[in-house]
Amino acid sequence: MDEIQKGKRYQRLYVQVESLMAKSNDPTARMATIAALLHNKLEYFFWTGFYMLKNGVLTVGPYQGAVACLELAKDKGVCWAAINSQKTVIVPDVEKFPGHIACDSRSKSEIVVPVRYQGAIIGVLDVDSKELNSFDETDAGELEKIVELIFI
Repeated sequence: MDEIQKGKRYQRLYVQVESLMAKSNDPTARMATIAALLHNKLEYFFWTGFYMLKNGVLTVGPYQGAVACLELAKDKGVCWAAINSQKTVIVPDVEKFPGHIACDSRSKSEIVVPVRYQGAIIGVLDVDSKELNSFDETDAGELEKIVELIFI
């Protein structure tokens, strides 16, 4: 899919997510809905879900896909890299990412978007793909906007 098609698809998804968020104020329900919608509408999303910070531990939250790691080792992997850098991290090839945590060996590329509440990072949206180089700046920008809808 080219960048224009991808951008248009994300625009449609944003409108859909925004309308669904009006049906519940519960952040967990909103995250579950976002994970399900993204996972089922974007064919290159192999695993789609949230990891939440709880007492300094990154614990799996709502997700779609194969069984996930329940907790992620502190300061290792892409999710912690996004938290520690406080920005979205795109990994074209997870095998080349130092300290990558392989919850599923079929994952080849990954994007992780910080989730913020009142300015503090409280978790991340983590998306894996079975293909190399699946994610780019379009994914980053659009997923950041969608994640902001959790706490509107």
